[in-house]
Amino acid sequence: MIKLTHKFIKHAPDKLEDGVLYISIEYSTVIHKCCCGCGEEVVTPLSPTDWKLIYDGETVSLYPSIGNWSFKCQSHYFITNSRVQRAPNWTKSQIERARKCDELIKKEYYKNKSKSEK
Repeated sequence: MIKLTHKFIKHAPDKLEDGVLYISIEYSTVIHKCCCGCGEEVVTPLSPTDWKLIYDGETVSLYPSIGNWSFKCQSHYFITNSRVQRAPNWTKSQIERARKCDELIKKEYYKNKSKSEK
């Protein structure tokens, strides 16, 4: 398992370091280089319908898993207690189902949110 460090930031740096999670609470975003080593930049938005961040004072966890389906590497992993745990690869149909599910969850969430704000 790969151990990560984290830095709380306001703005993302021009160059990301390997093994560092850059956390911007102000912009509700976590950025890091792909944990497979391919060098791609991974952006995980924090929101009720995207990723959730847990900071326990020492370590960081992101939920759900990180699936880099649009990258050549197609890496898939969990970040739990600042450690990377590889997850099983997904098939194209699994990826497509997950994307459709995510889209439905977002639509429902924002539809209900707009109703409650009226």
